[in-house]
Amino acid sequence: MGAPRLGHGRFCRALAGPENRDPHLAALVGELSERSDEFRRLWARHEVKPRTSGSALLHHPQVGPLEFGYEKLAVTGTDGQILVIFHAAPDSDAAESLALLAHLTSTPDPAASVTTKPGVQPAAPGRQA
Repeated sequence: MGAPRLGHGRFCRALAGPENRDPHLAALVGELSERSDEFRRLWARHEVKPRTSGSALLHHPQVGPLEFGYEKLAVTGTDGQILVIFHAAPDSDAAESLALLAHLTSTPDPAASVTTKPGVQPAAPGRQA
């Protein structure tokens, strides 16, 4: 196991939440703390810095890889709910693929006109991408 980075400690804290009592998480933190002085030090700092934006690569069975930017927004008045908004850059391959998907879903019978982006093999029926 490589040495943890500062971001990993923050990420773990963000996932854990303010009052997490999950026994599996406690066991994992215990194991990581035993194996790494640096992780133990970072965990003890209680420093939380959740990732609120970034990029994500998703694979769609009909159009292939889609690279999106995303933003996470806290929903006030809820118990920790977060709204995640994915967006494609203008004129990007992902934007082109989304336009193709929009066209495919606007046809009367999408199953009858399955089309894929050139070079992308469609997923087998019933198989998730």
